[in-house]
Amino acid sequence: MSRPHSPLRRLRLLKGLKQSHLAELMGVTQTTVSRWESGALALPDDQWRRAQRLLADSAHDAILKRLVETSQLSVHLIDDRTHDLLAVSPSREGLWRAEPGAFLGKSLIRYASAEILAAEASLEDLGWRDGHLSRIEVATGPNHHPIIPIVQSRLIWERLLLSDGRAARLVTTL
Repeated sequence: MSRPHSPLRRLRLLKGLKQSHLAELMGVTQTTVSRWESGALALPDDQWRRAQRLLADSAHDAILKRLVETSQLSVHLIDDRTHDLLAVSPSREGLWRAEPGAFLGKSLIRYASAEILAAEASLEDLGWRDGHLSRIEVATGPNHHPIIPIVQSRLIWERLLLSDGRAARLVTTL
């Protein structure tokens, strides 16, 4: 038996995920998700249950996003693996030379300074990915990027899990 396709699209959009990200989480192609949502391909019950688990509305995720988006601090939240921007505070986004929301869902790693890239490379050895370490401070120099500038500063990286099991990183500038 298969489920109607419209609930999948509705849940995905409520969660704010792109088809490609949902496809990655479910272990299928973006084309498969698109075909499920359009009704061109039946969505099997086991995949529907998996999608429901992945897209479950989490009050904690919504609270975290709201706290980041209303914070007076210069802070942003990224997917810890892909570096896709999940939420950003007005003070952080105000430093960027782009339209509001322009980078939501996009990877920020290409804007990283040399120091941030070096710290990123050391995370595996520190036990960050295994959950043995959930907070570190990183000293960074400037990146000299005209759109998303980074100035010399200290950052706090805090690792937490989202409701769908993904690791996220809260980045705060001190």
